[in-house]
Amino acid sequence: MKMTEAQVADFCLSLPGAREDYKWGGVRVFSIAGNKMFALQGLRGDSLAFKVDKDLFLGHVDRPGIHPAPYLARAQWIIMNTPYPLGAEELRGLLRRSHQLVVSKLPKRTQIGLRLED
Repeated sequence: MKMTEAQVADFCLSLPGAREDYKWGGVRVFSIAGNKMFALQGLRGDSLAFKVDKDLFLGHVDRPGIHPAPYLARAQWIIMNTPYPLGAEELRGLLRRSHQLVVSKLPKRTQIGLRLED
């Protein structure tokens, strides 16, 4: 089963500390701790971009429909267009992981309440 853009947005906002705003002429930005982005909708058309593990980045971009995100690939971000080429369970797992990768870079005191159980 595939997720819609609205379902992805609802899921992102359900993660601890997540908020949304719009930047760069209409890009929907999901972030934590004020301005630490973990997902973007609409970066390039009807798309979804988010951070992945450094050691898994090349494996993800080798998959059909998944590409390095413009401007963010050096930070291991991938991008995909709608309809998303991943099933709902896998996509939720990757978005959860993106959130946690960003949380792990925050100061320890800021991480409290933002960590998810593995």
